[in-house]
Amino acid sequence: MSDFTKEDNELIQREFEQLRLAALKRCASQEEYEGVIKAFEFANEAHKGIRRRSGEPYIIHPIAVAKIVVQEIGLGYKSIVTALLHDVVEDTEYTVEDIERLFGSKIASLVDGLTKIKSAMDSKMEGELNEKSIQAENFKRILLTLNDDVRVILIKLADRLHNLRTIDSMPERKQDKILSETMYIFIPLAHRLGLYSIKSEMENIWLKFRQPEQYQEISRRINEYSQAKGGSIDNFIEPISKLLEQAHYKFTITKRIKTPYSVWNKMQTKGIPFEEIYDLFAVRIVFTPKRGTSERKQCWDIYSLITEDYLSNTDRIRDWVSTPKSNGYEALHCTLMSPQGGWVEVQIRTVRMNAIAEKGVAAHWNYKGEKIQNPENDMDNWLNMVREVLENPDVNALEFLDNFHSGLMSKEIYVFTPAGEAKRLEKGATVLDFAYAIHSEIGNRAIAAKVNLKLVPISYVLRNGDQVEIITADSQKPQRKWLEFVKTTKARNIILDSIKGDIKDTIKNGQEILEKELDKLGVKLHIRVLKKLIDEFKVSNKDELYSKIGSGLIDLKNLDAILKKNKENKLVQFWNLQFFKHKDFLLKENPVDKTLSYKVADCCNPIPGDPVIGFVDEDGQVVIHKKVCPKAISLAATEGGKIINAKWTKHTILSFLARIELKGIDRLGIVNDITRYITLILSVNIRKLFFETHDGVFYGYIDLYVHNAKDLEEMMAHIEEIKGIDSATRVDIKEEDRV
Repeated sequence: MSDFTKEDNELIQREFEQLRLAALKRCASQEEYEGVIKAFEFANEAHKGIRRRSGEPYIIHPIAVAKIVVQEIGLGYKSIVTALLHDVVEDTEYTVEDIERLFGSKIASLVDGLTKIKSAMDSKMEGELNEKSIQAENFKRILLTLNDDVRVILIKLADRLHNLRTIDSMPERKQDKILSETMYIFIPLAHRLGLYSIKSEMENIWLKFRQPEQYQEISRRINEYSQAKGGSIDNFIEPISKLLEQAHYKFTITKRIKTPYSVWNKMQTKGIPFEEIYDLFAVRIVFTPKRGTSERKQCWDIYSLITEDYLSNTDRIRDWVSTPKSNGYEALHCTLMSPQGGWVEVQIRTVRMNAIAEKGVAAHWNYKGEKIQNPENDMDNWLNMVREVLENPDVNALEFLDNFHSGLMSKEIYVFTPAGEAKRLEKGATVLDFAYAIHSEIGNRAIAAKVNLKLVPISYVLRNGDQVEIITADSQKPQRKWLEFVKTTKARNIILDSIKGDIKDTIKNGQEILEKELDKLGVKLHIRVLKKLIDEFKVSNKDELYSKIGSGLIDLKNLDAILKKNKENKLVQFWNLQFFKHKDFLLKENPVDKTLSYKVADCCNPIPGDPVIGFVDEDGQVVIHKKVCPKAISLAATEGGKIINAKWTKHTILSFLARIELKGIDRLGIVNDITRYITLILSVNIRKLFFETHDGVFYGYIDLYVHNAKDLEEMMAHIEEIKGIDSATRVDIKEEDRV
């Protein structure tokens, strides 16, 4: 460990002084305040002499996390102390028992939860290419902390935010992993917990590093727009202020402008240029409610006041005071026409609502003991849903993570029972989802429903405000086809549990049927066949393929034609890339195919110039995605060990699949010389490679893509010049090898 300089120690004291002043306001007693001082001194000593990759003393990180915890999330004493101590057990010789002895069992439990999260996220980051769901399992373990104390997740969000703020100092591969995890898990989680400012900052950092040129351009245009239009928004606000003053409200009015990420995202999702984004500005009214009248009514009273002077677009009213969002967010949003002719969004909130909007779930503890007026206590319901899924031992980790991510991102609708009880469901939910939301047995026995007194099937997609009466029958039982239309995780898991035995039998039957049909064609069931069939029938994995074959949903009558659909005359895009990873990674991890073979992903189709990232697939091939591709984000978040950093160098168009048969005298390194020459010197994409040796003589073949016969002849002539090569001959590819 290196000693700290005088400047280092002065920096540490300056940073802690800011935290000390913030903690002083949050601590309920002198004892708690002294506990914060004690935690800092303990952590400072534990991390003494240790530096971060950026070069600054390591203790700066836990101090920064603690400042985010208290200043930006609004948590108190135990969370501040936990943030200061959160890396001690992981990175030093101190144990959880030491923390418990010095700071009590609760803080020790919180530190232990954070230590488990860090261990899970960092474990097996390198290699492990044969274990598909390592990181997904790790995330499942991370989310188990929700069973104990949601503050663990809040502190982890603060930790992630500070790591993002200092991401410049990290190597590119770690940046990719952190940014992908952030977009896939932590940004939706921050949104779900109501931490909007943290969510926005994470999004902007993500965009800054994923699309730096677009980030800079959008930021520049936003600044120009703000300077040009800021005065007109001030003029828009002035009459509203006068109306509220005349009505004797205590209030503040602020204007905000969209973030670069929100602009970029709208441009991407709507397919529009910057010039067509008309809601760059919004106005926020935060008022202290008067006594004797409900907050909801006063929000609508203010809306009535300001629409006396301004025209309202009633189609764009969002009433989240009557039905708060699932993360507790409450506000009344309306859109008014400005005197200059543009629409301006106005958000109306009470001080309490604003505290919840700024601090999210933390405000449940902090706002003078008040509870959000929510009849279903939606946050608790959501956490209970997560617990139900986590406690199901049969849920595949990757499936769980996808379901959890979908749950984080989903939008909600309100549906009512015949008695008028409201149930919140995610958008796209069906009658059957609603039935399972009421009770598992009602879902299991559902046969139809009356929606708004009209008879509909259980697959009917519900809309906001529907009133639903479920019709059941004792003879009904869960069916496999229900999985094709249910939307909610709860419904899916109950159905899967009920038909588990049937699914296993169907999968086994489907595999046997496929193997028999392939056998008729003289083809073995290997991974290339499966990939082709999975793509052809648009299923997500081999079990789904087998299951649909076994249940008769997939017909194999055209199997021969499907397998013969090949790339022998198909135009294939091949782009040369420079890869950045540990030396000899592919040689060590993939001894059969010693090439830098890669392909571009169909989901995002990157082209030269796009920022890209690579992942090693099951065949040892590198699949190239755009860095902003949702699938790439998901893969990096769940299978970070497979990341290979890549950068475009040039591109070539190749089109025909051909086979070169090689014979010669075996020597050490000959295969490597051949493949390196083909891929690096001739810039040709190898599809398949096979070699075997016997008594000092080797035989083999290479399947590759070439532009024309002349190129192939020249290539064979060059290969024959390699030491040890006796002959390089073009041969036909057997039909079964074309699959």
